[in-house]
Amino acid sequence: MTGPLSSLDIAALAFFLAGWVFHALGAEGHIVTRISLTRAMNAQRAAWMATMARREVRIVDTSIMTGLQQGTAFFASSSLIAVGGCFALLGASDRVLAILSDVPLAGATARPLFEIKVIGLIVILAYSFFKFGWAYRLFNYCSILIGAVPQVGPGSEPNAAIDVAVMRATRMNQLAGKHFNAGLRGVFFSIGYLGWFVDPRVFFVTTVVLLAVLIRRQFFSEARKAVLVQDSGPGNGSSIRPDSQ
Repeated sequence: MTGPLSSLDIAALAFFLAGWVFHALGAEGHIVTRISLTRAMNAQRAAWMATMARREVRIVDTSIMTGLQQGTAFFASSSLIAVGGCFALLGASDRVLAILSDVPLAGATARPLFEIKVIGLIVILAYSFFKFGWAYRLFNYCSILIGAVPQVGPGSEPNAAIDVAVMRATRMNQLAGKHFNAGLRGVFFSIGYLGWFVDPRVFFVTTVVLLAVLIRRQFFSEARKAVLVQDSGPGNGSSIRPDSQ
């Protein structure tokens, strides 16, 4: 035993965190060469900004940005509500522990250990909230940068100033998408984290199942195939990605 945490608890938590880091690095293309859905969509973001610069009327682009902001705001508010629910869970620890004691495979959990688990869940959801909040602000900045892109005149070709403006909007859009994906990843992993409330062994299983689902979606899903339907061009993974990725 190490305080309220057993060696099995520590091993399960370490495996969970390692899986989280592995998935994040893999999706961003740092440790695997196979193109992920995230990287493919980064290329599509770049293609969108290049197409936007040639549009005379950019209503469709502002509509897309509004949709992205609304989706981000929804997840941010949901994460904040979930954090509040976790604090309420701390206040009802005895009642929850009584319920967990009747769950199959669940061993007896001391109150200090249960509170540590709840605090860990709060940390995950708070992390997701801050990622969504920052993504919302970056999408707002991206909207401004889209408005700052000069319009290409009829029959004219993009010049250096337009290319730089498109690059700025592209980088901001991809950064916003990166932080949104990080927040969403936190929400997904909070589901796997719930297995720890039952038993460390269940925690191992829920982490493995979650990783299998997320890896499939990133690298073997029909959504990825839809983006990579062409052998070349936008979506082939040769995206313009921020250096911080």
